[in-house]
Amino acid sequence: MTPTTPPGEQPRRPMSDEEYAALRARAALWVGASVLITNRLGKVLIQHVDYRDTCLLPGGGVDEGESPAHAAAREVMEELGIVTMADRGLAVDWVSAEGFGARPSVRFPGEIVHVFDGGTWDETRIAKICLPDYEITGIEFVEPSQLPDKLSPSDARRALSALRARINAAGTVLLENGLPIAPTVLDRLAVLHTARAKLHYLWHEGPSPHERTVTKVQGWLFAPDGRVLVLLEPETGTAHLPGGVPEPQDQGDPASTLCREAAKHAAALLRTPLLLGHLTDPRTRHTHLRYAAMFTDTGAPPAGPGTGRSHTRILATPKLASQLFNWGEQTTTQLAAVHQARRRLGLPRAAPQPVTELPGPTS
Repeated sequence: MTPTTPPGEQPRRPMSDEEYAALRARAALWVGASVLITNRLGKVLIQHVDYRDTCLLPGGGVDEGESPAHAAAREVMEELGIVTMADRGLAVDWVSAEGFGARPSVRFPGEIVHVFDGGTWDETRIAKICLPDYEITGIEFVEPSQLPDKLSPSDARRALSALRARINAAGTVLLENGLPIAPTVLDRLAVLHTARAKLHYLWHEGPSPHERTVTKVQGWLFAPDGRVLVLLEPETGTAHLPGGVPEPQDQGDPASTLCREAAKHAAALLRTPLLLGHLTDPRTRHTHLRYAAMFTDTGAPPAGPGTGRSHTRILATPKLASQLFNWGEQTTTQLAAVHQARRRLGLPRAAPQPVTELPGPTS
């Protein structure tokens, strides 16, 4: 083995194989594997364990001679009793010795943690979970925004980064102490760190009954390639569909409300909107209308009054976009109506692809 000699220094003698191996051994790191599993509502599976105060994703250390993928599948079987494949990586995290916060007695050298996508589990598969008699004391599915309260800081950063990577669908991301070295717009705005907007209302196709008051109008606004426009709050990263509250100048026309709000907050001009349906709040007589329309982007939106900031605009596939919302059981039904409207508009189904950020606000 011949090491590279730094400029200005005397040439070093070639290293023997034994010396080279000893040098590399001193730089050795631990290797771990964890698995990100969600349910149909987008909640993340975490485990309560008897050996620490914080929770964990399923997973553990990689054994000698074992691949990270094999370790991830083995840990899920040992901890949950479920056979799974670990064939899609979400993130690889370099954890520094200082970033882990281990006790000095552990002599932690640093770690490489591989995070695999365990997929979305339905109720049937979840019901088959069988916990071991040791270590795992319970499981629960939590909202992504609860991860920082349930996991250690480094584990929560890694889990949220991996979840954003799964949603963004751009491939495996590289992390350092849980943070991407090449952050996307979802990372930059810390999407999912703040609670997703919760709207567990009942979905109905068609117009709202006359006895109900329309309090919000929102739209699935399609680009020509079949992706939809989503607005992200600049302070929290919370996602919203374009739209807003009816105002007197709309003269009772919900489509006018949607067109006005889309132009105001997203600088988007709409073609004739199609009514998809409405959501009813069982506690009140209020209703929210949902439309679909093709939009034309007219440029960057103006900065918001007072704050100087506006919504961040992204394009995403409808399925990807739905993962940014907390709509409960009605999500699947609404997505079916969205794709039906897309076909009526003569637009293609968007191919799986990463999020695209549109230009920011004008000054």
